[in-house]
Amino acid sequence: MPSSADQVTRRQFVQGASALAALSALGYASRSSAALAGFPIGLQLYTIRDPLARDAFGTLKQVAALGYRDLETYGFDPDHVKYYGLDAKSFKHVLEDNGLTTSSGHYDLFQYLHKPMQELTAYVDRCIEGALALDQKYITWPWLDPESRSIDAFRLLAERLNRIGEQIRKAGLLLAYHNHDFEFIAHDGERGYDILIRDTDPALVKLQLDLFWVAHSSPWTPLELFERQPGRFTMWHIKDMDRKNRDLYTELGNGSIDFTTILPRAKLAGLEYYFIEQGDNFAVDPMRSIADSVAYFREHLLR
Repeated sequence: MPSSADQVTRRQFVQGASALAALSALGYASRSSAALAGFPIGLQLYTIRDPLARDAFGTLKQVAALGYRDLETYGFDPDHVKYYGLDAKSFKHVLEDNGLTTSSGHYDLFQYLHKPMQELTAYVDRCIEGALALDQKYITWPWLDPESRSIDAFRLLAERLNRIGEQIRKAGLLLAYHNHDFEFIAHDGERGYDILIRDTDPALVKLQLDLFWVAHSSPWTPLELFERQPGRFTMWHIKDMDRKNRDLYTELGNGSIDFTTILPRAKLAGLEYYFIEQGDNFAVDPMRSIADSVAYFREHLLR
């Protein structure tokens, strides 16, 4: 049987270890805050696509009232250069009236992967026109159709990203690629994301890292990716993973991803903008979810 002195020593050790763990957690939180200081809180508008479709003006006013300041657009009419039913100039005025900006947009570039190059470049020209009107910095390739996820398709994608990346850079903008899960699937030992990192020019093609899908499917951690290509991951999607079903999104703070180990690496990543996102699985509705997520983000990650 241990002596009372031994028991005290062990008790002191446990208490000391607990205190160190708490201090470590606080240290991560403070580093998270410092790492993201000065960045406007961003929102990917796909999260609130249904409210926007019903009432774009009222929804954007609510978004601003919640404390979001920067937006990533989703949905673009290239024939009329419109966003959410408004021409680009009018949409920009609505944003300005609410103290909002937009730094990036998800454009339907994937629809032109297998079409003649001249059709892709013509579409890119319309995207450039819209992005310049909104003062966006990035045109982002957001998706690949299921039939476009073979290794050969990724090789073609890398080639086309380089070509339109040059076209977009000449217009004073930047191109980024947004990942999901399928880029990390191995095809005889080769992954699409390997091809994109290896075969695209970092000066022409930046990477928008979706932290949910990296946690879900990537063989690498965010830190390992940042160390592999420092400065290239200029944008992040910050969204949480449901604790019971890892295939589902959830509000920030309700899930399992430890953002305090990722946010302090913003400088290494080259982060310029981040966007809170939740595609579905809303606890109540999209507006309540973005309110809860930004409240948690401010309280626990931007303290």
